[in-house]
Amino acid sequence: MRIAMAQLNPTVGDIAGNTRRIISAMNQAIGQGAELLVSPELSIIGYPPRDLLLKPSVLHQMRNAVNDIARHSKGITTMVGYAQENPGVSGRTLYNALAVVRDGAILHRGVKSLLPTYDVFDESRYFEPGPKTETVMLGSLRIGLSICEDLWNDEQVVGRQMYTFNPVEALAKAGANMLVNISASPFTLGKNDFRRKLISHQARRWNMPIVYVNQVGANDELIFDGCSMAFDAAGNLLAQGKDFEEDLIVFDLPGPAKLDCPPPRTGIASLHAALVLGLRDYARKCGFKTAVLGLSGGIDSAVVAALAAEALGQDNVTAVALPSRYSSDHSLSDARKLADAIGIHFYELPIEAAHQAMEKTLEKFFHNTPSGLAEENLQARIRGNLLMALSNKFGHLLLTTGNKSEVATGYCTLYGDMCGGLAVISDVPKMMVYELAREINQQRLRSGLSAAIPEGSITKPPSAELRPNQTDQDSLPPYPMLDAILRLYVEEEKSVWEIIAAGFDKPTVLRVARLVDINEYKRKQMPPGLKVTSRAFGYGRRMPIAQRYDPAAMAQQPE
Repeated sequence: MRIAMAQLNPTVGDIAGNTRRIISAMNQAIGQGAELLVSPELSIIGYPPRDLLLKPSVLHQMRNAVNDIARHSKGITTMVGYAQENPGVSGRTLYNALAVVRDGAILHRGVKSLLPTYDVFDESRYFEPGPKTETVMLGSLRIGLSICEDLWNDEQVVGRQMYTFNPVEALAKAGANMLVNISASPFTLGKNDFRRKLISHQARRWNMPIVYVNQVGANDELIFDGCSMAFDAAGNLLAQGKDFEEDLIVFDLPGPAKLDCPPPRTGIASLHAALVLGLRDYARKCGFKTAVLGLSGGIDSAVVAALAAEALGQDNVTAVALPSRYSSDHSLSDARKLADAIGIHFYELPIEAAHQAMEKTLEKFFHNTPSGLAEENLQARIRGNLLMALSNKFGHLLLTTGNKSEVATGYCTLYGDMCGGLAVISDVPKMMVYELAREINQQRLRSGLSAAIPEGSITKPPSAELRPNQTDQDSLPPYPMLDAILRLYVEEEKSVWEIIAAGFDKPTVLRVARLVDINEYKRKQMPPGLKVTSRAFGYGRRMPIAQRYDPAAMAQQPE
């Protein structure tokens, strides 16, 4: 059988546009002699559709879309993901479904069995688990139908059986001699290597080829890297889709391996590609063509500016330096160097007059009180106000430039540097920002361009420059230590005692944990951020704001 994997980038809710995209892929597949086309999970509406699924009109449009795709599916069988009503009298009202269509008819339907509710997933809010697994005969092949999570319940690879039911095992016992898995599996660093290992193992374990088709593109906080794959029954890779872009992969089963696209990027290169795609799609799908950001001369804003230029085009990015009385000359010159290197629009907008006016206005309230954070944060809030004015006036998407280390510890200012529409690097720890800066420069140099990010931005001590001679390390532990503690406390959910036992200084660990916990109120008010790690601050991490959890008091210190 000649199979086409349609790795598509849907826009959530654009049912008509997504349907046209599927039909276009179908026509291309027919032109290449394909007998079967497979599209991603919920490809008609895009993943994640969230509460759009609660609208009856959305379900009606999806039904019509399935019928439309069936009418166009002439001479080819198409598998398409959508949400289907549950006709039963009990349970949730919807199924996460897969339709098999051909020549105007719906031949078969499959329903997702395993509904994830961890991290960013909340499928039990909307869907009822499938009552049984389904197979469909296509020619001489009995194909098992599965959807995303159905493939992941492999205790031999995952380390724990997450669900009591194993759909892949059930399909194998039902006589399936090939498995199709339609998916919307979000990107996180290193995840694609794990996916490859998992799917290859499942193919070997159950002795059947597996065709895995993943969504690509970004929707809100989630980035999907594509990397669709097909394996033979021995677990050998037969075909591979591109990473971070749409692709139509046509191959024969059985047949020779078709691995004619570059191997998926890994490590910091994959992070770079993910952030560019995430920023580009967020702007495009929200209707923004241009972006604005504050450019301080520091490493964070430099990286965000470089990513924005790559994602949106240099002519569509405006960077604004907003110097105060505390801004250093080298910060301003580094900001200008970066703007010149990547060719974005650059303006200086000094804030001294506004700063003096704010101080004068508050003088009678602040009189005879010690100067502190309130006075320092006036500058950040003035900058945020000015940048929001530019966004409002010219329709720019305002990009915030705070990294994960700052967001975790509250080293950021509400209504100041947290103002904006997208927090581009809010899931990138500080030390990884430096790696990203070097990667951006190296990629440009390999392409014959000059380095984007000035060496001064990379080598100088990080500083908010809100008071004389200020550095971040006046308030925070050294970033290598801070990032290591945050990874254990936030991403791995280790107790403070486990972190201390790992060799970290007790007062520092307790202080960092406390900063993380008390700054949840700030994070609830930040713009959406692009998720690239296993545990991001966003809708996948659901912590209460009004709480008094003490991580030290509620655990036993080891003897």
